[in-house]
Amino acid sequence: MSFTLKAGRKAATVVSDEERQVRIDLAACYRLVALNGWDDLIYTHISAMVPGEPGHFLINPFGLAFDEVTASNLVKITMDGEIVGESEHPVNVTGFALHGAVHAARTDAVCVMHLHNTAGIAVSIQPHGLLPISQHALRFHERIGYHDYEGLAFSPSEGERLVTSLGAHPAMLLRNHGTLTVGRTVAEAFVLMATLIKACEIQLQALAGGAAPNLPSPAVQDKTAVQLDDGGAIEGLLEWPALLRKLDRIDASFRD
Repeated sequence: MSFTLKAGRKAATVVSDEERQVRIDLAACYRLVALNGWDDLIYTHISAMVPGEPGHFLINPFGLAFDEVTASNLVKITMDGEIVGESEHPVNVTGFALHGAVHAARTDAVCVMHLHNTAGIAVSIQPHGLLPISQHALRFHERIGYHDYEGLAFSPSEGERLVTSLGAHPAMLLRNHGTLTVGRTVAEAFVLMATLIKACEIQLQALAGGAAPNLPSPAVQDKTAVQLDDGGAIEGLLEWPALLRKLDRIDASFRD
């Protein structure tokens, strides 16, 4: 594969308390992805906006595994992938292009999470996409976008088509490619991704037996989706502290 990289330089960077917290949360998100086996070697990204710095984002150092990401080695970049300040690590500008398009289009896109999880890719390949056959799937009932695969090269024109496909939804299946979630916090993007991946895993197992799945009635589908949306409440407020405690027990180096 060919990737456009921006190389960094080694130097210490002073960050605000607000940025420091986002760095910790984002590093934790990378570690949790690795812990759950959702990573894909060094590929895919999770990006987050830098508080108080419009147009600046944090992303993983390209070449590190997700379980090597820490709060301090996350790289600050612009919308064009230019490194802000100094860093010893390069970034994958091509990979950030997808994220940048979503960040630019959605004011609520504080965190954009894109993975190549096996179950998510498998469901994206199925013509019907995500079926409303589980409570997890009903979280995304009429609240998920689909974007057709266009190859490796990500152009500005595809970026426009991708954000149109996503619309105002919190999640999207990229056909033949992977999953994407958008969060108003890092925690929300992660919890939405965990819910989406589990919904995909349930669907694959349910369809594996060959029998037609039992679907809730359309009325129940609509009612449950509204209940799970909970009036637009931010997800992850309760789950995230528990997940951070879990990481601290396993390996607290993500905070470094």
